[in-house]
Amino acid sequence: MSQMLFNPFQDLIFDEHFCFLSGVLTNEEMTVFPEWLMAYFKFGDERVEMMDKAKSYHYEDLKLPCSPEVKKAFDDLDLKIQEAYKKGYEGMAALDQQLLFQWTGRMVYGLLYYEMVYERDVLLRKGEDFELSPVLRKRFSEFHLMLQSIIEPISFVGKKPWSIVVFPLKYSADIFSYRDDAINLMFSFGVNGFGFIACLQDNGVIGESQKEVLDKIEGHVLHPVQFEELYARFHYTDYIMQYSPEYNIENLDDRITIEVDETGKPPHFGHWDEDVYAQLLSNYWQVYGIEKDHILPPQRPRLSFLENPYTKDFVEPDSISLPF
Repeated sequence: MSQMLFNPFQDLIFDEHFCFLSGVLTNEEMTVFPEWLMAYFKFGDERVEMMDKAKSYHYEDLKLPCSPEVKKAFDDLDLKIQEAYKKGYEGMAALDQQLLFQWTGRMVYGLLYYEMVYERDVLLRKGEDFELSPVLRKRFSEFHLMLQSIIEPISFVGKKPWSIVVFPLKYSADIFSYRDDAINLMFSFGVNGFGFIACLQDNGVIGESQKEVLDKIEGHVLHPVQFEELYARFHYTDYIMQYSPEYNIENLDDRITIEVDETGKPPHFGHWDEDVYAQLLSNYWQVYGIEKDHILPPQRPRLSFLENPYTKDFVEPDSISLPF
């Protein structure tokens, strides 16, 4: 059955007349970011930059061609997310993680779609062919297949292909914080009440690598500076992860099953470079005026708002004097 499903990365098809998910001809479209989310947090007229910083769009102008079936599926999903959102952390934490994968995946894929179109058009103007490495083509194809689970009978068997963590979070009212890395299929989302971090195709490896700190967080309402640090840890761990997720994909008569293949080379990580990590973390903490030199002071351990650098005890959020 999977051979019958649309795969835009096979022939690099990113055309405004083909549904981004099903590939059917269409004249309809949907926003990359849910309309209710942009309206509630009033960021539709703000700008988002492409990776090379040379091109930017208003969030509300980011739109994907879609079939009526796909639009309805995501509209229905949005209603479920909105209902959970109204209940705060408890509502979001109770959601099936597959729903969070699909909801987050829509935004991450939408940004990835625009990156593909932008890069293709730049190369065409130069008279060059648009190509992707075999590694990226495989990763994005599998991600697209998983996202099709919102409209197709696709099920995930056993271990899930993602790491998604949801936790209580304290922000000032009506603040919305998100970060994404479309190429590495990562996303973070934080508002007053809850936050979550999603690595959409790591087979749970990154979540497992951060289990120690996640266990310490349990039962606490995080300060935003802790949320940013946690995402930095996830992001940098993804950067040094030396692991290629593999899947057993079975085509049955009326459905597809996707199972994480754990028979290959086990995951491992490259060297954790404190200097590189501190630079990444400083990018996330710049709103607090925290620079790289503050994070890595001479002759002292790295600054952390998650763990005491000497005892490794969890830092109580109420003890942090920074604004939220």
